[in-house]
Amino acid sequence: MARLSLRRLASLWVVLAMLFGGGAVWTWMASDAAWRAHLTQAYVAGLALHDSLDNGSALPPGVSLTQLRTPPALPAGWRETLITLTGGGRPDLARGARLSLRIQSPDIQYPASRVESVGGGTQAAGLASVTRTLARFCSDPRLFVQMDTGPWMRVDGDSVWGCDAAPADMRLLGGVIALAGLGLMLGWVAEVSGAFTAFASALGDHRARNAALPVGGVEELRQTAHAVNLFVAQDRAALENRAMVLSGVSHDLGTPATRLRLRTALIEDPVLRDKLDRDIDEMTTMIDGVLTYTRAEIGDEPFRRLSLTSLAEAVVADYQDVGLAVTLAAPAPRPTRAGTLFARAVTRPIADSHAVIMRGQPTSLRRALSNLIDNALKYGREAVVSVDATADEAWISVTDRGSVLTETDMARLTGAFQRGENAGTHSGVGLGLAIVSTIAAQHGGRLEFLHRSEGLQARLRLARQWA
Repeated sequence: MARLSLRRLASLWVVLAMLFGGGAVWTWMASDAAWRAHLTQAYVAGLALHDSLDNGSALPPGVSLTQLRTPPALPAGWRETLITLTGGGRPDLARGARLSLRIQSPDIQYPASRVESVGGGTQAAGLASVTRTLARFCSDPRLFVQMDTGPWMRVDGDSVWGCDAAPADMRLLGGVIALAGLGLMLGWVAEVSGAFTAFASALGDHRARNAALPVGGVEELRQTAHAVNLFVAQDRAALENRAMVLSGVSHDLGTPATRLRLRTALIEDPVLRDKLDRDIDEMTTMIDGVLTYTRAEIGDEPFRRLSLTSLAEAVVADYQDVGLAVTLAAPAPRPTRAGTLFARAVTRPIADSHAVIMRGQPTSLRRALSNLIDNALKYGREAVVSVDATADEAWISVTDRGSVLTETDMARLTGAFQRGENAGTHSGVGLGLAIVSTIAAQHGGRLEFLHRSEGLQARLRLARQWA
């Protein structure tokens, strides 16, 4: 079924639904028709029995009479229904001989209200209603009749209205067929829907860019998965080719840049020499930045278990070793409520000094944190780093001192080649925050900016178990 196209599978569903529905309806209607025929046969037998009792005509097929010497006795534990039928249908309109009936059953008390003569029908119709009622209920009853003051006679008609004469009730089978067809259709629909849901989930997963999507389900879904896998492979190949080209360009420009630096060192004019050195630095910085951004887009570094706290401490220590204003602050204490059955809960601040453990790409995270610190030092003169986490996510916060940029400005600067209005003569090509935002997305997180009383805070949010 998985190889069929959705159109053919839907056509098959329609055909099978019609077959199951038709089979269920036919089984139900055939059983209902057989049951109605059984009741009609019992009714006709009652009419013929009355004609035999009244006029002495032949008994209907399957019915016999046995004359009793004494009135019938009721066995212990049995139930008996007594009915008297008159020729006029009502006692005050009685005509002709009375017909007395006794119905004895070990199981049920037969309802006298079903006898039609009570409502004004004929005596024959009343007896026919009795035999029809006997056929309706499966109880193997005994029927005794007495014409006026004559002897009691036992009527044996089990082959007409007995339990064995009743047709098999196939309505339950019809319901089972309908439910089976419905269950089969719903199962197939759930399978196809589940395949599309799994495909959509895999397509939205963070690993879809680096791993092939599962190919399965109906033919249209298989074709879509093949097309998406081909597109992802081509996109990744293009990124890798771009990184390779940029890496080659960066490597090839290294030698000319070195020669240029050596030659500029021979220039006697210090102003001209400084200008040329700045141009060479800007050129190499731009190429390295683009190469770093492309590598961040590829994100081929393996995920591993790491301590985000230790990583931040190492990066901050590197900046402190060269005398830069970078410090690592402890996370703010979290309020917690503690109490017992005999004491009221009290809120106390508790500082969490445990290391933040997560799965991530160490080199990418170091690069992202370094970019945030560099931005804070460029535009805020100081960087305060803190690490905190919850059960599901962790974050690194970098707060500067006195930055004039707003959250809107910083959100715009996360785009590639975007620089702030206060960049001035600072080196850079506008890829630092774009690289950080890309690394955050690869870790199931985001880069956000908050205004604090000290300055602007950049917060790198990361999922702790993203890969």
